[in-house]
Amino acid sequence: MHSKEQISHDEYQKTADWLMSQTQHRPQVAIICGSGLGMLCDTLKCQDSFAYSDIPGFPQSTVQGHAGRLVFGELKGKTCVCMQGRFHMYEGHSLCKTTFPIRVFKMMGVDTLIVTNAAGSLADGLQPGDIMIIKDHVNFPGLVGLNPLSGPNDDKFGLRFPAMSGCYDRGLRCLAMEIAKQQGVAGLTREGVYAMVGGPNFETIAEARLLHRLGVDAVGMSTAPEVVVATHCGLRVFGLSLITNKVATSYEDGESVDHEGVLEVGRLRSLAVQQLVAELVSRLEINNNSDGAV
Repeated sequence: MHSKEQISHDEYQKTADWLMSQTQHRPQVAIICGSGLGMLCDTLKCQDSFAYSDIPGFPQSTVQGHAGRLVFGELKGKTCVCMQGRFHMYEGHSLCKTTFPIRVFKMMGVDTLIVTNAAGSLADGLQPGDIMIIKDHVNFPGLVGLNPLSGPNDDKFGLRFPAMSGCYDRGLRCLAMEIAKQQGVAGLTREGVYAMVGGPNFETIAEARLLHRLGVDAVGMSTAPEVVVATHCGLRVFGLSLITNKVATSYEDGESVDHEGVLEVGRLRSLAVQQLVAELVSRLEINNNSDGAV
C-alpha cells in the first residue's frame, strides 16, 4: 500500500502537546516493544498509560501480542516512554502513520530510541531464543520507494537526504554486548543484519534463500521505517531482535512458522531481553540539551 498521505508539523505538535498536558513525565528514552515483548513496559515505575485509541492522531494496533498502549514511567532512574505494541505496514497503515509516534517522541524531548522485534533467523549461528543486536538493516520496502520520508521534506525534523550508514549506534551496541557478558547471556547474543519485508505472510523458501545470500541474518516485518525516521530527526538508535524461529531454507525442511510460536518464544526469553534493555537504559548518557523543541 503506497499512500500519499502527509502529516503536518502541527499534527505531530498537537499530539505531543496533548500527551504533555496529560502526564508530568518528560521522556528521555523511547522503547518500542515487538511481538511478545510488551512486558518491558510493566517494569516502569510511576506509570501513566494511555490507550492508543485515546491519543489524538495515533493509529491503532491490530496485531495479537501488541497491546496498543503508550506507557510513561521511570526505568532505572531514566524517564521512558514505552510503546506496548507497534504499527505495521501490513495492517494497512501508511508509513507516515506507522512512524508517527517517533516524531512525537522527538518533540517531547526523547534523545534515544530503543527498538525491539521478533525475527526469524537465517544465520546458522542464530537459534530460537537468541538475541541479535542489530548492527545494520536492509529495508526492502524502502528500496522500492515505500519510505516514510517520501513526499515533501519537513526541514524542522531533518535533512532531505539523511545518511543511514551509522544508524545503529556503535557505542550502544558495544555497551549491550558488555552487559550481555555481565548478565551471563553472551552465549545467546550476537550482532547481525536485520531485513524488513512487507508481510504479513512469512517468507517462501526461495525468498529466504535470496535474503540469506544477501547477507541477512534475521528477517521481520517492522523496525526499519521507525529507524529511518528516528535517524532523520537525530535520535540515537539501538535495535534488538529476539530470534523466535528458524526460517526454512530447504524444500525438505518440514518446519513451518506460526505467530503463536513466535509469541511463545517471546514469553520464554522475555526476562533476559527485559534485563538487558533495563541495564542498557540505566547506563545511557543522555544529552540533556534536547528540550523537545523541533
